[in-house]
Amino acid sequence: MSRIIITVVGKDTVGIIAKVCTYLAQNKVNILDISQTIVQEFFNMIMVADPSRSDLGFGEIADDLKALGEEIGVVISCQREEIFESMHRI
Repeated sequence: MSRIIITVVGKDTVGIIAKVCTYLAQNKVNILDISQTIVQEFFNMIMVADPSRSDLGFGEIADDLKALGEEIGVVISCQREEIFESMHRI
């Protein structure tokens, strides 16, 4: 499986990074790169992750993270790297 791009957007609150990273670690998804910013009270994070050692497929990871986001009050989206690159090519 190729790398995945994970975005997290929402109102800042304690524990967002910890909860997302805990889910990824528990499911053997390796974080390759991470960037996060907070503008006033708004949280934004993008991650590049390698799910190749995970027992879960892309769809399961995406669905689980979407549900986690709803639980913690943020929007979490996942895209396959090749789709992300195609969408952002000029």
